[in-house]
This record gives sequence, structure tokens and C-alpha cells, in this order.
Amino acid sequence: MSERDYAPLSSACVRGLCDKLYEKRKFAGVEIEKMVKDFNDANNTSQIKKLIRVLGQDLMSSTNPNVKNGALMGLSSVAVGLGKGCTAHLSELLHPIAACVSEGESRVRYLAAEALFNVLKIARGAALPHFPLVFDALARLAADPEPQVRQGAELLDRLVKDIVTESGAFDVAAFVPLLRERLYARGACARQFAAAWVSALDALPALPLLPHLRDLLDPMLQMLDEPHPEIRRMCEVQLNEFLRSIKKEPAQVDFQAMINILITHAQSTEELAQLTAITWIKEFVELAGASMLPYASGILCAVLPCLAYSDDARKSIRETAAIVNFQLTKLVGPNTPEPCPPAPADAPLEGDALGDDEPLNKEGQLNLEAVVKVLTQMLHHSSVHTKVAVLDWILHLYNKLPSEMYAQTEAVFGSVVGSLTDAADDVVRRALAVLAEICSCPGDLESSPYYYKFLQALLRLLAADENLLEDRGAFIIRQLCVLLSAEDIYSALSAILVQEKNLRFAATMVDVLSTLLLTAAELYHLRLQLRRMDKPGTAALLRGLYRCWCHSPVSLLALCLLTHHYAHCNRLIHTFGDLEITVDFLTEVDKLVQLIESPIFAYLRLELLGGAQSEALRGALFGLLMLLPQSDAFHALRHRLHCAPQHPYLGREEPTPSAGNEIDLEPLLEEFKRVQAAHRQYKLLERARPHRPDKLHPYT
Repeated sequence: MSERDYAPLSSACVRGLCDKLYEKRKFAGVEIEKMVKDFNDANNTSQIKKLIRVLGQDLMSSTNPNVKNGALMGLSSVAVGLGKGCTAHLSELLHPIAACVSEGESRVRYLAAEALFNVLKIARGAALPHFPLVFDALARLAADPEPQVRQGAELLDRLVKDIVTESGAFDVAAFVPLLRERLYARGACARQFAAAWVSALDALPALPLLPHLRDLLDPMLQMLDEPHPEIRRMCEVQLNEFLRSIKKEPAQVDFQAMINILITHAQSTEELAQLTAITWIKEFVELAGASMLPYASGILCAVLPCLAYSDDARKSIRETAAIVNFQLTKLVGPNTPEPCPPAPADAPLEGDALGDDEPLNKEGQLNLEAVVKVLTQMLHHSSVHTKVAVLDWILHLYNKLPSEMYAQTEAVFGSVVGSLTDAADDVVRRALAVLAEICSCPGDLESSPYYYKFLQALLRLLAADENLLEDRGAFIIRQLCVLLSAEDIYSALSAILVQEKNLRFAATMVDVLSTLLLTAAELYHLRLQLRRMDKPGTAALLRGLYRCWCHSPVSLLALCLLTHHYAHCNRLIHTFGDLEITVDFLTEVDKLVQLIESPIFAYLRLELLGGAQSEALRGALFGLLMLLPQSDAFHALRHRLHCAPQHPYLGREEPTPSAGNEIDLEPLLEEFKRVQAAHRQYKLLERARPHRPDKLHPYT
């Protein structure tokens, strides 16, 4: 190749520049440096450009690594020779050098880092317009597999950070996308390099990162999953610094732009990432207040499952999630902006998407439909703590936004009713509280379309699961009588059971209701009302109970004893001779005798002392005695009757029903006979079946 092909370089200079020995390359570099100074002094820019083109294009196009090394040495020498004048040729100098950082030969990559260092050391702030090119090359060098190349990159990295620090014109907004891309890099070295740059920029007051935190938050939270402990620790420390800055300067923070990112990471399986995200959510809810309400469904999706954690390792996550849950409930109150209208059916829940997606609702508005959807889904969670929190949320919404929640009742109702089968008492108790609120909203029980619907659904559950009826039936009824009117509950259940086609279930249910009526502390006032018959409407209630209690002869007898209808008790007992006297029947009579001997029926035992009805009462008890075999109950009742005076004190007066509360029991006695006849037929049909199921037939 002729000498003019490399002009203004001589062939000897080119050979020295491309020699594999460093000393020969260095000597050629000094020659180039002197040549450039001469050209610069003579203001011969054309020769300078030609020289840069020879080095940056002609020699750099060679596949020989030694030639590329020589070209890099030459470009460094040009920059040294030009001094501050190199700024006019920075693009031609930097591009060929930056291209070499991707070369396959590690020595070339190392010398590229060295050449880049030499050029930038001279150019300083003038190189900032080319910062994307420089940063990309620097990032590649920092992630190089060769330790020697990475060492060279460390020196270059410090220089570039110094240049950025001393510059007053660094464009942070343009740089953040580059930094975000590097934070997503896979390699540990690349991620460590990017994280170090985040820390370096955050330490510069003149270059605030808070306005750009939205772009950095997601990759930094992802880096908390990094296996390398040093990188993970670096990221954790930096995120804590960001959070401190947010708490100091909340006005600079776009909370809405970042909350969806936090919601996503709060559902991470990695403990540190999850705890960090939930901690940030806690601060966001506290600092941003009602502006977080549009994202409530997403936040609940993230925090409610965390309440299930029971291990010590995730104790902090559970406790922080509980705080977030409590903070969010406090935001829903009398001053909550009106919930936004229902979203389209195919619209995503807020909190489901990241990036530039806007929430479906306006500032400060609660997307009630989305919240209810999340809550009903969470009712199927395996954790008792989560389900309790969900039901507390639903009850809270009914209390604070009754009219708005009433429109959501159809979406809530089925899931809450299903919770009555839960194994945990706390879940059942809260589900009943929610259902009671639904039945009371928006008016009284009689006007509520969900009152009878709920009780019918409850009976379907109890009929379908005999174990549920035995284990939970009484508990559920007692809770309902506390939450709602016991009189209304008994009246409504009786009206429904009168129509029941499954007579065996109806009889079992009546026995449960009867036992509760006679024994439960929650039903004391209802017992008193039926005893005295002094409240308007009691007669109608008693008629309804009588018709329902016809399914269970002993329960009906107890009801008439409770309400002082002793003469009618005698008539009932005389019909018992036509019934099938089974072991179950005698067991129920035995239980009734035990009740008569209990404090609940103390008033009845005192009535044996005298009064207009004492003879009728004695007759009823003697009739009961005749039904019993000579068991312990028989002897107890016989002894009680023998203790009563033979000639009662006639001066004792019996309570009489108030005006309007008299009841004609004669037609009801015929109803009892009809129902018992139906029971006999039902039992015959059951016995005719080849395989009688163990469980009760489904409620129809």
C-alpha cells in the first residue's frame, strides 16, 4: 500500500502505530500529536479532518486487532494534540472509539476505554451533547466479561460522573430513559453499574430525580430480586433514600403515576420486593390521601392476601399490609367524593395495568364497582384473616355509602351468603353482620327485597348440608336474632318453613328454632313477649309459629306451655296417641321435661300452686308423664307433680292476653293433624326408597 493512501501519515508512522508492541505505538502516537499541533497552529483544519478520517475510518475498518489498537492510539493522540480544539471534531473522534467497545478482542475493548477516557478528559463538558453515545459505550464496558476491561471502565466511569457533576447543563430528562434501559439489564455488573448511576445522580441537589422517579421505580424494585447481595443492598438503600425524599417533598411527587407499579410489586413472591412496595403504598396513602381512592381496588388486591401471612419471616409484610388496609378504610367516609359510575364490562380494574394507562375514574373518586369485584373475589381466599378483612370492608362500605352500595348488592349477596359455610366463627359472624346490613338497607326489613331472599338462601344451605345444620344452625340463628329483630326472624322463618316440601328438614329446623326460643339468652325478650301476649302483633306471631311448629309435636307442645295455653296442651297430648312413638320422639319429650325442670320454666312450676289454669297445667304435665317410659325424666316429672299441692290455691290469677291478642287455637289443631298426617306419608315414601341418603334432601 502506497504512502499516499494514509496521508498525511507516513508508512513508517502507520507501521509503528499498528505494531503489537506498546512502545512503538506510543512513539507513533507522539509523532501524530506533534503533527496535529502543527496543523492546528497553521489552522489547517482540512488536514486534521483527513487525519481523523484515516484513523477513524481507514485503519479502523481493518479486521486486524493491532491495526484497530493503533487507530485508537492515533485518535487519542489527535485529541491531545488539539487540546480544547478537539471539541470541533468530537463526533468524528467519539463514534469510531465507541464502536470498538463491542469488538471481540478484549485488548481492543480495553484500549477503546482508554481512548475514550483520553478524549473525554480533554473535552469535559463539551462532550455532553454526545452523552447517549458515551453512556452506551460506558455501560457496555462496565458489563464486559473481562475483569481488565471492567477496571478500565471504572476509571472512565468516575471521569464521566465528574463531568456530569461539574456541568450545569446536564439534561436529566433525556438521560433517564437511557438509565431505565440499563436498569433492566440482565447481567449483575450491568445492573450494578446502572444502580450506581442512580445513586450518583440522586446525591446531586442540582439534578433532582424525584420528578423522574416513575421511570426508575419499576426496574429498581425488580432489582430487589437480584441474587447478588451487594446489588440488592445498594438498591434497597437507594429506594429508602427516595422514600425519605418523597416524605420531605411530597409536592414534587406524582403519586398517581407510580401507585400501579407499587401494586404490581406488592404481589411479588420475593419478600424484600413485596415489603418495600407495600411500605411505599403505606406512605403514598398517608401522604396523598383521597387521591389514592381511584386505585383502592388494586391496593386491596395487593394487601388483603398479605394478611394471611403467619410466619415470622413475613411478619413485617403482614403488619404493614394491615396498616394500609386501615388507612384506606379511613379514606372512605362521609366526605368521600361520590363514586364514579360503573365502568364498561370489558374495562380493566385500576391497578391492573402499568405505564401510561390512566385510571378509569376521576381524581379522588372511588371506583366502587371495581372495589366490590375485588372484595367478592377475595372472599374465596383460604385465609380467615383475609376473609374477615374483606367482610369488614363490605360492612364499612354499607355503613358509609349505603345508597351506592345498595346498587352493588346483587354482586355481593351470593358470595357473602356462601361465607356462612365457612369453618371459622369470625367469618360467619361477620358475614351475618353484612347480610343483616343488606336486609336493613335502604329501609325496614319488610320492604327489603333481600330479607326473604337471604333467609331462603340460608335454609337452602342448611338443608343441603346436615353437618352445617347441626354444627352451625343454632349459632347462625342466634347471631341473626342479635343483629335483627328476633320477632321478625322467627316470623319470617316460620312463614318460609310452612311452605317447605322436605318435611324431615322442616321438622329438624323447627326443633332447632324451638330449642333456641326456649333456652337462648338472645331470645329472652321474645320469650317474655310470647308469655305475656301484651304486645300488638304477638297473636299473629304465635299463629305463624304454631303453623310452623306443627312439623314437630313436642316443639309445638313446648310453645303452648310457654304461652300458657295449658288446656290446648291437653288436647294436643291426646292426639299424640295417633302418632308413631319413636325413640327420637321420646328423646324430645325427655328434653322437654328437662327444660320444665330448668330455671327457664320456673314461672310454669309456680303456676302449679294455684290459679284458673293450674288444673289444666297439671293435666298437661300428667299427660306428658304418661307418654314417657319409666326413665329418669319420668321419675323427675312424677316427683315434681307429687310436690304440688293437691288443692291449689285458687286465689292465684293467671296472666290473660291483652285485648286483640286472643287466639283461636281450634283451627290450628286441625292444621297440626293435617301436617302430622303428611309427615306419616312422607316417612312411608322415604322407607320405600331403595337407598335412603344419609344427608337431608336439598331444600326446594
